[in-house]
Amino acid sequence: MDTYMAKDLPFPESPVVPEMVDGSKTIQFQCRKGIACWNACCSNIDISLTPYDILRLKRRLGLASAAFLQQYAVPYEMEKDGIAGIKMKPVEGGSACQFMKPEGCGVYEDRPTACRYYPVALLSMRRQDEYTDTHSYALVKEAHCLGHNEPRSLTIDEYRAEQGLKEYDEQGRGWRQLVLKKMSSGPTVGKPSVKSRQLFFMTCYDIDTFRAFVDSGPFKELYDVPEAERQAMLGDSLESEEALMQFGFRFLRQVLFGEESIPLHQEAADKRREQARTKAQQAEREAAERLAREEDPRDEGFDD
Repeated sequence: MDTYMAKDLPFPESPVVPEMVDGSKTIQFQCRKGIACWNACCSNIDISLTPYDILRLKRRLGLASAAFLQQYAVPYEMEKDGIAGIKMKPVEGGSACQFMKPEGCGVYEDRPTACRYYPVALLSMRRQDEYTDTHSYALVKEAHCLGHNEPRSLTIDEYRAEQGLKEYDEQGRGWRQLVLKKMSSGPTVGKPSVKSRQLFFMTCYDIDTFRAFVDSGPFKELYDVPEAERQAMLGDSLESEEALMQFGFRFLRQVLFGEESIPLHQEAADKRREQARTKAQQAEREAAERLAREEDPRDEGFDD
């Protein structure tokens, strides 16, 4: 149960049928209470969460985002030494979803994107020379799932509408573009620093901490965000958090890839650039001094 991206191509033993199709493809599927495999997919989970999934779930549970991450999520590397993704944490000592109930999903109205898509896999791709991503779909057929035998046919677009995926896809698009851009850029961008990885994690997954960051003095001193826009993002309604999340994607495109869409206060920006230049010069001097000491023959025990 996952949403596939960029390089996630099916392996020979993968349950993903290796045929990429568009939304007009007709599938045969139905999941219903009473089917013999009821809850089987929720008993052994591998569910990646989008930022919007986390936002919806933490609101439903009445938790701060940090508390939700601690109790219900686990981070993983999308690529070695790269940006992090988040997966659902199963029950302690097992593989079942923490929200699984005998009667079905305990958070059904706010269930994650991957759960809504199943048994369809979303494949989002982006070429290095393209700005926007493209997507297609594939079918997931797992041995335990009997839903494929149900006598109901509909297109993938009809299934997506039925599962409420339009809103989830729209809200998650900015995040998918960030991930795809980093993966498709490869060595042209390089390995992100620890600070960049921490910034990506906070902005995407810990929205309550990101809200405090946006409302902080240093942020307001540097970024020239209109007061009305800033206030609209700082509320506690779903709409405010959605706006804050989308602003966060813009913020990350700016700080990680230089795509400027958030204006800076010129004086503060110049001051920060000067501080960065001074710090870089100091680092260069220290490196040169270390190199000179290492090359000094007196340090190797030679006579004059």
